Amino acid sequence: MPAEAMSMPDDPTLPPDPLMAALDSYMAALQSGRRPDRQHLLARHPELAPVLDALEALERMAPASNADPDAETVTFPSSHGSPAARESSTTEFGRYELLEEIGRGGMGVVYRARQKNLDRIVAIKVVLAGHLASPEELRRFETEARAAARLQHPHIVRVYDAGQVHGQHYFAMEYVAGSSLAELARRGPLEAETAARLMSTVARAVDHLHRQGIVHRDLKPSNILLDEKGQPFVTDFGLAKLMESQTQFTQSGVIAGTPSYMAPEQAAGQIARIGPLSDVYSLGAILYELLAGRPPFREASPLDTLVRVLESEPSSIRNLNPRVPRELERICYRCLEKTPEARYPSAAALADDLDRFLRGEVVEAQPPGAWQSVRRWARRQPALASRLGGLAVCAAVAQANYHLTHPVSLGLHLGIMGIIALWALVSVGCQWLLNRQCHAQLTRVAWAAADVLLLTAIVRVDDALLSPLVIGYPFLIAASGLWFQERLVWVTTALSVAAYASLLLDAYRRGVPLMFVNWHVIFVIVLAVLGFVVAHQVYRVRALSRYYERRPLP
Repeated sequence: MPAEAMSMPDDPTLPPDPLMAALDSYMAALQSGRRPDRQHLLARHPELAPVLDALEALERMAPASNADPDAETVTFPSSHGSPAARESSTTEFGRYELLEEIGRGGMGVVYRARQKNLDRIVAIKVVLAGHLASPEELRRFETEARAAARLQHPHIVRVYDAGQVHGQHYFAMEYVAGSSLAELARRGPLEAETAARLMSTVARAVDHLHRQGIVHRDLKPSNILLDEKGQPFVTDFGLAKLMESQTQFTQSGVIAGTPSYMAPEQAAGQIARIGPLSDVYSLGAILYELLAGRPPFREASPLDTLVRVLESEPSSIRNLNPRVPRELERICYRCLEKTPEARYPSAAALADDLDRFLRGEVVEAQPPGAWQSVRRWARRQPALASRLGGLAVCAAVAQANYHLTHPVSLGLHLGIMGIIALWALVSVGCQWLLNRQCHAQLTRVAWAAADVLLLTAIVRVDDALLSPLVIGYPFLIAASGLWFQERLVWVTTALSVAAYASLLLDAYRRGVPLMFVNWHVIFVIVLAVLGFVVAHQVYRVRALSRYYERRPLP
């Protein structure tokens, strides 16, 4: 918007306050994603006709009907529409003509534009909030421009110019007429050599970033553009971190980035630990998607994805695409290590290993040892691993109790061991169904019910109502919260209370004296209260997650 429009009080024929209120309302509508009525505004304030071009530019910032309002970063698709249609919608913007909107993110809008004095096509990025942008948003925008401008690499999008037009902050950059790596990945897994060659080039460009003291922090397929020859270009430095800068625009504990591609330390909001090796992880996540056809972690919500990033191992690439060579799979897994120290020491080292693979040489990434393989399997299937581990301990204790302590009958011992074995088989079956996404929600409920029923069977067979075995009920309720599903917690709690009550009723019917009745009542109350607390915590986490999902990235 022209600066003159903001100084209208100098004209005595215009009431400044209503005019400013109208302009603020117009911008607020744009900011919220609605398309305001420009003609209505001009009908109320015809004196704004001289700034019609600026208003047209503002209106172009309103999201198109086919735009994705939740897009996290800007992408640069190839030009579309007829030349006549594009020419008819051009808008003057200082030394540039805005031809069409080609991308929109949480902070900025990108236009394909023509630089008039040099007669070349460029990409113009402007602050989405315009005049309503906060000082923090402007600092981030300027940081992105500075970070990109200091980079000179054949596979990094170059910045040509930066400044303001009518108070609207912008910077002009190289226009890449092609697609993005995200569009290429959507067509399905790439050939191993093609993926390795692309990622080697990208890793060299990212290493240049790191050598210039910049961490990208938002590497993902949509931020890697492909020109018409298929050559990759790294772009979008909206979350870039200047390593030598003492000013942190992201507060400690705030998660910034895209969950499916961010490193565990980034997902945990550990700002001080985010560095070049975090970008190495993101490069591994992109390579994984190119080979497997999907990112290493992608769940129904960002919260579930972040939990998987922090705690789980990705599925085996070769299970998803058996054509992937083991050497390239090992390279990918080394990038995706949970601890930064276990990854490649630099993006250049990753590129070197990818080049070794392409030349048919021995790669540095080594096969995992036995312990590392077990640990990865446990992280990949934590629910099954925790149950099998717990059942193994129970079986060992039962075996020791049978042989070393007070003697129990062989029939009782075999009954308990049989239930433990059945529990293990049920757990393996439920995990098998979950791995194949077969009625996942129903499978989780059935698994929780099986846990409670089989625990109850052990307590009943052992006639151990007053034994430490009943601690399993609160343990199952607490563990159910790890699924982050409130309904599952309530199901587990209700089943646990009902199962314990059935044990008390069975003992009463069999004439077993129920000692410490108050203790049993207190235990049932504790189960109910524990279930309420766990379910409430899950609800709070889910509510916060939904709230932040609707907010733009920091």
